[in-house]
Amino acid sequence: MEEDIVAAPGDDDLVRPKKSELWSRMGWAVVRAIYQGLPDFQRARLEEMGFGPFLRLDELTPDVALIQALKERWDPECHAFLLPSGHMTPTLEDVARITGLRVDGQAVTGVTYMSYQELAERLLGLEVTREKLSLMPRTRLQVSLEVANACHQTGEGQADYMARLTEDARAALAEEEGAAADRDLRRFLILVIGKLVLGTRGDPVSYRCLPLLEDLSSVGSYAWGAALLTHLFDNLGTSSRETGVAGFFPLLQRWRFLRDERSLRLQVTLIHDALDIVPFGHWTPYAEEEDAAQPWVERGRPYFGRDIWLHAFNTVVPLHHRLVARTLGLHQAVMEFPTRRRQWERPGRSFRGIQQVTDWTVRVHKQLEDWEQRGQVVTSKAINDEDYFRAYARRYGAQVYKGSRRPFQLTDSCFSFQRDELA
Repeated sequence: MEEDIVAAPGDDDLVRPKKSELWSRMGWAVVRAIYQGLPDFQRARLEEMGFGPFLRLDELTPDVALIQALKERWDPECHAFLLPSGHMTPTLEDVARITGLRVDGQAVTGVTYMSYQELAERLLGLEVTREKLSLMPRTRLQVSLEVANACHQTGEGQADYMARLTEDARAALAEEEGAAADRDLRRFLILVIGKLVLGTRGDPVSYRCLPLLEDLSSVGSYAWGAALLTHLFDNLGTSSRETGVAGFFPLLQRWRFLRDERSLRLQVTLIHDALDIVPFGHWTPYAEEEDAAQPWVERGRPYFGRDIWLHAFNTVVPLHHRLVARTLGLHQAVMEFPTRRRQWERPGRSFRGIQQVTDWTVRVHKQLEDWEQRGQVVTSKAINDEDYFRAYARRYGAQVYKGSRRPFQLTDSCFSFQRDELA
């Protein structure tokens, strides 16, 4: 899902609904309406593929200021947020518990092509006029599912709007199993994956997952939740001057947004102040959670608490779980923090402008083997966090504490962060 904000840092205008904010909300509503219009057997197929819990998530309005504040704290070298309390990062367990998507199984990878013309025409039944094509307008997919008029009509409430879209979809979708139903399902899956799981900025939907949808019986074997996290990591690393994040922003925002009429920059500053007083300590976020109602969590457990390479075709990024060992109840050991001078820097920054056919199972075979072997378990022999926090302060002090209005102390440790240490 795209969450692309027009206002620039320093803009003191009041926060109003942005066109792109409305697009992201509308995109979610359209997907939900089509899902509700699908015949029972199609919803059962989506359930078997593992998309059911994801498609039943509550719609969230993007909290523009929160997402921008978090993005400004993101370190693209470590793929983690930098806070006074240390590194923090979303994990595969977060994805599984929040989205319900599968985070185990086959990596979302394969071959990317210069043109998806033949695949689009054969699998989706959509005529493609441009030979070299990797993106499709979202509206074309909506039209193919008979949800063309996706805008609210004058005086139309949300319930009536959703009911109208659902009825439009229900009237057009195949009611029996067969080739037409398979085509409908692929069109819907491309919309779900291209606008929510691997969301792009603006309107276009990427075709890159289309080859994985040819055999519908195997779609549920892929780790779509891990691909979602890969894509989000990649897009959080874009310039902080470019506001907004392409990807599934609700993973960063698990509460409903109440509109604040103060300027965007002021809201971001206040959120930074709140982040600056996040307490130190060890915690296991889901220690009291029951897994019985979330079988996808139990299935993904062998992948939790590990350093592991994440895949979404040409986007391949490392999840450094050892940087947040405290979420496993461990003491944080001192370490050499990752930098982009390493050889593991991701191959291929983005999908835009793919210039040649590339088999990513060959191009990144070592990283793919790491995924298949479930990465490396995070362990720690440290008896306290002192060395970690000293190294953290030396490496990130000026960046993390810049402009802070309050002193920082580690009350549970033998030292405090002094201004001269952080300079």
